[in-house]
Amino acid sequence: MADTAGPEGAARPPGDLDGTAPGSSHETVSSLLDTLHVGVVMIDARGRVQLWSPAAEEILGWPPGRLAGRQVETLLAPTGADTPAELARGIYDTLRSDRTWRGVLHARHLEGHRVEIEIRAALLHDGHGTAYCVASIAETGRLRSIEQDLAALGALFDSSPLGIALFDTELRYLRVNEALARLNRLPVRDHVGRTVYETLPPDMAAEIQRLQNVVLRTGRPIVDMVTSAPDGGARSASYSRLTDDLGHVLGLSCTVMDVSERRHALAKIERARQRLALLDHVGVALGDLLDVPRIARALAYALVPRFADYAGVMLIGPLVHGGDLPATDPGAGTPLLQLGVAAKQRGPAVERMLRAGQDIAFEPRSHFGRTLSTGEPHLIESQEELRVATYPGDPKVQAALDLGVHSLLIAPLRARGIVLGLLVISRADGRDPFDRDDMTLTMDVADRAGTSLDNARLYAREREGALMLQRSLLPQRVPAPPGVGVAYRYVPGSTGTEVGGDWFDVIPLAGGRVAFVVGDVVGHGLRAAATMGRLRTAVRTLAGLDLPPDELLRRVNDLADDLAQGPDDPLMATCLYAVHDPSTRRCTLAKAGHLPPLLLRPRQGGGWHADAVELPSGAPLGVGGGGVETAAFESVELEVEEGAVLVLYTDGLVERRGEDITVGIERLRALLGAERPEPTLEDACDEVVATLLISEAPGTSRAPHPPGPSGSGRPPGSADDAALLMAKLGGLPEGSSASWTFSAGSYAVRRARAAVRDALLDWGLDAVVDEAVLLVSELVTNSLRYAHGPVGVRMVRGTSLLVEVSDPLPDPPRVRNATEEDEGGRGIQLVARESRRWGTRHGALGKTVWFELPLPG
Repeated sequence: MADTAGPEGAARPPGDLDGTAPGSSHETVSSLLDTLHVGVVMIDARGRVQLWSPAAEEILGWPPGRLAGRQVETLLAPTGADTPAELARGIYDTLRSDRTWRGVLHARHLEGHRVEIEIRAALLHDGHGTAYCVASIAETGRLRSIEQDLAALGALFDSSPLGIALFDTELRYLRVNEALARLNRLPVRDHVGRTVYETLPPDMAAEIQRLQNVVLRTGRPIVDMVTSAPDGGARSASYSRLTDDLGHVLGLSCTVMDVSERRHALAKIERARQRLALLDHVGVALGDLLDVPRIARALAYALVPRFADYAGVMLIGPLVHGGDLPATDPGAGTPLLQLGVAAKQRGPAVERMLRAGQDIAFEPRSHFGRTLSTGEPHLIESQEELRVATYPGDPKVQAALDLGVHSLLIAPLRARGIVLGLLVISRADGRDPFDRDDMTLTMDVADRAGTSLDNARLYAREREGALMLQRSLLPQRVPAPPGVGVAYRYVPGSTGTEVGGDWFDVIPLAGGRVAFVVGDVVGHGLRAAATMGRLRTAVRTLAGLDLPPDELLRRVNDLADDLAQGPDDPLMATCLYAVHDPSTRRCTLAKAGHLPPLLLRPRQGGGWHADAVELPSGAPLGVGGGGVETAAFESVELEVEEGAVLVLYTDGLVERRGEDITVGIERLRALLGAERPEPTLEDACDEVVATLLISEAPGTSRAPHPPGPSGSGRPPGSADDAALLMAKLGGLPEGSSASWTFSAGSYAVRRARAAVRDALLDWGLDAVVDEAVLLVSELVTNSLRYAHGPVGVRMVRGTSLLVEVSDPLPDPPRVRNATEEDEGGRGIQLVARESRRWGTRHGALGKTVWFELPLPG
């Protein structure tokens, strides 16, 4: 294989390369004789030197003037037993008999050393019959070197497995070995004198000829240039320029090697690398996903256009929402839900072939149905086979044919040995069809995807169970106490089963008061949710004792060890507890390491002024609890104006990764304090959730959150739960309460009965007058007997009738089982039996005993 002189580089005279024109008188001729240095000597019949050429002088150092007329034995050195004279006579005798002589002799150099020379001698006669001897001499060292070089060159041409060629300056073959002749599929004799245009295909010859011209012009060799071969393989060729000792360009040399196997091996290596890269790409695409539909879409997108032109992922419907695996492989008629689709283009035909959300059922005898039933992949290798892949006239098959699909792979998506669905990929015109290696690779991809889908199915089921548990522990119904409006949202995190321990609560208290609670158990998962349920129960139980907020938090903190999962999993939680009294419009708050609440005050003209309520931080619950060390909590009392809104929330609502929590609190405050018409509490909750939990997430759109204690819509990857509670604090309607203070005296009970009777009659509550007066009489009598101080009576009309009796005695009354002989002890029994509920709470100056009576109707 070699280059040719084509249209670009044909017909270039040698002189064009070295700056001289052929035939010029200044042309310098270079040949093999310049390397050999062959000298000429003429000797007469008497053995005297007559002529001595410059080359001979260069070999032996003798100038012609020193040798002319001298005997030839002057030049010869003794050889063995023969003297120079004997050697000369023997040569002359041979010449007279044979007329020629050849041999090797040792001559004396002018400088005294011996030089081995090879001689070719002939006997000549002139026209007068005078005899002369003409001899050509050459130094044997140079001659042997040239002979060895020529022998090596010949051996290289004859025995080298590489193709070798020599070209002249017109890029014609001068010499070609058998190896190159076999590669070119042309005898050696048909190469010599021709160019590559006459020995190789035109496209291949044009590329080689261009490279030959470049090497001939610049002298820069080209090494290991890979080109195509006539047989469809590949060749590696190397070219270099040939020059003589004087730098004259003689032509080109070329070596050619068949590298078809090497290229095939490299292609296999590259293909294997691409397969590994595809598996890695699919692994990365599916690695952190725990949602079945998202995995299906990610799988389709990972394969198109990198590996296929079209891809569809179909799964058994119940598995999408965490259903159980079928006991056996699904039958061919089992409907599949197409969740993930990807295509290199869009259009009506693509929509007919691939449509996300479509239910598909395959015929049992179709290739798809057999793969679904047996779990064995199938490769469709032609459009003829594709036409009969399902049933005659299938619009999906026709759409695939319209798109030019000619190769299709059906692979089962399996987990635990059970088929979950199908992965269907196809290639269209302009792309090589799938082969068996592609099928093996597709099965590897499908197996990985099947494992990811099964994991996502299990996560979906576990997450649903965890959310169900968490929702069951949250308030199922929030009361609406008089003078208070409440709206709330709970949004679970979206990462796997990692539900959190956020909770909120609204607890009615005695006297028409109401408690608001929000908290967050540190950690995620079922343990956090279970701990949250126990903590919420403890807070509700202690709230029934009507304790001040700081005292309630202290008691909950003392129960930390009992509420924890175990000694190796201690309780750690934050909490905020607030109590609002509508009758006094005062709100008392305390927190245990929780975020500060916001208080929204009505703005003139609409909207709210939003401010954070600064509270003593307090340590989180579980820090210093369990009796080891008493944690300090402190209550703050506020007087709130009519229509003010108290906002309680957890950190999941405002926290952002890499951002200080105060930035999120300020973002919430600015959102609620923006100037606008005053929204309803429900609308405000929707706006907060939509803005802070949905539109803040990259790639998500703003959407309102449905009302209720929990909902969906959390952006993917949001790990923490979020709870939001907004309470509009107002007072009781005018005339809804009445209070009196009676001094300790003999007429206090009668005055208290009269005041209560008159107030109830004024309110139109005649039906409860007798019962209320009786119970008030018993409680006032009890206070006068034991307290010996002023007695306060207060009534509040709301959804029920609340009656409170206060005195300075701190000890609460006890219920006793009075006998017939006992004169007292029946008052508290009577209150407990006749009222809907009753209780005692402590205050700064004593205690208050209260009871509730249902209102008529």
